[in-house]
Amino acid sequence: MPISLQIDEPYQPFVKPELIETAVTTALEFGAQPATALVTVVITGTEQVRELNQHYRGFDAPTDVLSFENNPDPDFPAAPTDEESVYLGDVIIAYPVAAAQALAAQHPPADEVVLLTVHGVLHLLGFDHDTAERKAAMWQAQGQIMTGLGLGHIQPTET
Repeated sequence: MPISLQIDEPYQPFVKPELIETAVTTALEFGAQPATALVTVVITGTEQVRELNQHYRGFDAPTDVLSFENNPDPDFPAAPTDEESVYLGDVIIAYPVAAAQALAAQHPPADEVVLLTVHGVLHLLGFDHDTAERKAAMWQAQGQIMTGLGLGHIQPTET
């Protein structure tokens, strides 16, 4: 299984783990990652994501999704993994933000969580939206993956 999924208790009734697992697997296949690639997805609250956003990005505000690539520190021994496995990193989703975005876009929160999962995994694969050209490439990839999941009608929230 290419995913470690942690859903904080208050959000468990609203999240469909099988959809998240399929989203991760589909995004990894799109990125031509080996079947042994590993990703952690955490569904948590707004405050936890705000704290991470402040600590790692310098923004004291919540956001919908954060991605943390696995960039091993050469001075710190890596955690042992299966020799064939490649740990790509973590995707952290603020469920309350996702739910609010879904409400504004008039689609189910579970679909928004899938979109944010795909978005986060694409960041782990090296996609970004820091320039118009890179954003277009990322949005195209995201659209292809979401279409493959039967959710092509779910579009990212522009912030």
